[in-house]
Amino acid sequence: MKDTNFEKDLQKLEKIVAELEDGEFSLDSSMKKYEEGIKLARACREQLEKAQKKIEILIKKDENLFEKRPFEET
Repeated sequence: MKDTNFEKDLQKLEKIVAELEDGEFSLDSSMKKYEEGIKLARACREQLEKAQKKIEILIKKDENLFEKRPFEET
């Protein structure tokens, strides 16, 4: 799930949430859906954190001048 698209993961997660809210699955099926949803939520969070780090790299040098530095993943 590492190289997935945020929008696709979010869409899948929203679908799982809607399916679980309907309550039409057995307990076993619901647990499997829940586990899948947790994995997707974590993947989305990781992608958002990476995006946030990239944004934070823009450093204000002067009032209207920004410097963009390469993102170094830790």
